[in-house]
Amino acid sequence: MKKQDFLIIVLLAIILLPFLPFSFFESFQKNFLFNTDYWVYTSFLKFGLLATIGESIGLRISKGIYNYKGFGLVSRAVVWGLLGIGIGMAFVIFANGTPILLEKSFGLSQISDSMKAPDYLSAKEQGLGFQRIVAAFSISTFMNLIFAPVFMTFHKITDLHIMSHGGKMVSLIRPINFKKIFPEINWEVQWSFVFKKTIPFFWIPAHTITFLLAPEYRIVFAAILGVALGIFLSIAALKSKN
Repeated sequence: MKKQDFLIIVLLAIILLPFLPFSFFESFQKNFLFNTDYWVYTSFLKFGLLATIGESIGLRISKGIYNYKGFGLVSRAVVWGLLGIGIGMAFVIFANGTPILLEKSFGLSQISDSMKAPDYLSAKEQGLGFQRIVAAFSISTFMNLIFAPVFMTFHKITDLHIMSHGGKMVSLIRPINFKKIFPEINWEVQWSFVFKKTIPFFWIPAHTITFLLAPEYRIVFAAILGVALGIFLSIAALKSKN
């Protein structure tokens, strides 16, 4: 392990520490971190920090370094923060809409009631543990089949846009040339690996766990999964070169 690897581990630990249920963080968590009034800011920070670290780890796996000139780490962090806000919106839309769909269109009962419980253990105590699992799996499935492919493709486009500007911050204010970038995506890798493998075998199971958790922990857990995304991106990058 190199010195940089140790520093990344320490940085991750420092970032994650305030989310843990320690009493000395209780006031900060209640008044800001888990306060829904500030969800835009906290979603931005969680994804901006954790998902970007994930990309750096992916770069470490693929190239042996955490950053390089032209990679645009700061620009990527800003984009991840904005995407994190979009993910927060998607969580609300699918977590509230899917239970209604299951009840009204599929004839399942007490799905909405199970989601009103803070987490799976609370739902289980109310005799709704199975319904909560069905709800979480369904929410994750619909979100990853409907929202995730669009999100993943847009994220890839922003990556290529940032790199086309040498990673500079100016990429954040210049319009994205979708017409030029769209054909540059390696659709073989995007379809056969990113969509066909990571969505059914990782993201749907992982986000099923996400929706078994209490709402305040969902976004941070999803942001932590950004580390896994960084690893997937590095694998996809290696596949693109083959």
